[in-house]
Amino acid sequence: MKRKIISIAILSILGVGTAAFAEKPATTDLGEAKFKEHCALCHPEGSNIINAKKTLHKKDLMANNIKNEGDILKIVRKPGPGMTAFDAKTLSDKDAGEIAKYILKTFK
Repeated sequence: MKRKIISIAILSILGVGTAAFAEKPATTDLGEAKFKEHCALCHPEGSNIINAKKTLHKKDLMANNIKNEGDILKIVRKPGPGMTAFDAKTLSDKDAGEIAKYILKTFK
């Protein structure tokens, strides 16, 4: 860290802009953030702490006839036993859609 501060100070003295060298904060997409907020407690790393046969991994999604974002949204709104239902006030359609995209791209 000390070396980085010295390097930035030298660039400033030389008149080179330091904005290009500033660290960018780690970004998390909305789907990932909403998944962590609403789903990760029961579905850590795509597993399922209630029913091991209903993970978020592709093979289990397919086995349970869940093939696309719309199928995931239906489950989010009216899940089976053991899962909390998320109404539109708690989780908007947009946010639920982002979670669905995240699930489909992450847990293959």
